[in-house]
Amino acid sequence: MQSVTLIIDKRLELSTKYKKLLESETNKVIISKDLITSIKLIQDKEPDLIIISDSFDDDLSDFCKQVRALTYNMRPIIVAMSKSADFNDRIKVLESGADDFLSEPVNSEEFKVRMTAHLRREYESNLDSKQELPNKNYTMRAIKRKLSEDSQWAMLYISIENFESYKQAYTQLASDKLLQTYSAIIKASLNENDYIGEISENVFFVITDTLKAERLARFLIFAFDSVANKFYAEHDLDRGYMILQGDEYAGRRANFVHSTISVITNEFIQYKDTTQILNSLIHIHTMADVPCRSNYLMERPQIVGENSILEKEYNNKIMIFETDEALSTLLHTILDIQGYQTKIINEYSIPEDEEIPALILVDAGDLEKKNGLNLCYQLKQQERFKSSKIIATSIIHDKELVLNTGADLYLPKPYEIPQLIKWVNEFIKEFNM
Repeated sequence: MQSVTLIIDKRLELSTKYKKLLESETNKVIISKDLITSIKLIQDKEPDLIIISDSFDDDLSDFCKQVRALTYNMRPIIVAMSKSADFNDRIKVLESGADDFLSEPVNSEEFKVRMTAHLRREYESNLDSKQELPNKNYTMRAIKRKLSEDSQWAMLYISIENFESYKQAYTQLASDKLLQTYSAIIKASLNENDYIGEISENVFFVITDTLKAERLARFLIFAFDSVANKFYAEHDLDRGYMILQGDEYAGRRANFVHSTISVITNEFIQYKDTTQILNSLIHIHTMADVPCRSNYLMERPQIVGENSILEKEYNNKIMIFETDEALSTLLHTILDIQGYQTKIINEYSIPEDEEIPALILVDAGDLEKKNGLNLCYQLKQQERFKSSKIIATSIIHDKELVLNTGADLYLPKPYEIPQLIKWVNEFIKEFNM
């Protein structure tokens, strides 16, 4: 994406000269001949570099203060141009918020080199050190600039799901390599007119044209899935999932990473601001996310139908399979106090026509009978329970054996009640997302 330079100068000849010196494929130059127009341009374009001359009646230092106050949240480079070479004038202007001061007439080559250096430093200061991509602040600036243009565009919100679980299981170094690989794939798919930046550590943002947006999303899904398996150990690939380690996450089953992409364009909806764009992308992204595989979803023209959208009811139901009556009564009491609807079943059989619970708590039983383990497996085979989360509590100290049944968490007995409540809260939230 081009950087943007705003020249505030009412002198036609000199401002045109400065524009010709600075304008290039990587830098768009805008000239404003009055202060009121320049303020509107600063708000719409959020320029990287602002060059202010003293060709106006206003005091140059006062105007620098106004511009700096107006741009406190984006912090562009401000360069003051003045016919004065007085030392005190320089100091006053620099103290008022300018980053550089040049006395006119200025050498054309020096002017071009200085401004290019300022733009380079501004861009590099907004780069993420790991992926060398523009950070969220710069990305929001890019979105705002695109909105101010009269052109067709498409925007892609690209995430790596289950990234935190992968980082926890495979360390920061491995997760950095995963990010860098996907980043390189996305960069290689774009041209010089496209933009790529980041929203967060594992979320990329792309601005491109409407014609290739869907093809790009489809290719990125394919490319990510083609390389993802190279980032796992053989034993995890054979097992089909990761097991998290550490005091806090020990025994947690975690799915492999996948990529989810949401796409919007301005073909059907005229977006007003960056907040509306991000909210729309996140909403579509939520619908696109499939638990165990990569997917993309693109905004389509809306078909309106009365009562066609139903709000999903929050599910706080918990089904507890526990043969120990004392423990089952304790769990029922504690979880009821937490605000959950609990159903106790004191045998290893799945009830018919039972409402789908958000969470199932199963005592896995002993190693000889494996009643609870068989129940976990049966629950995951039934379509109505496939999305329900399962916590398996057990005296069997073989977490891989327990997790292979389909349980989402292995919690060895005896466990602390606060620890159980923490996992219950987390899984109920995950189910209802």
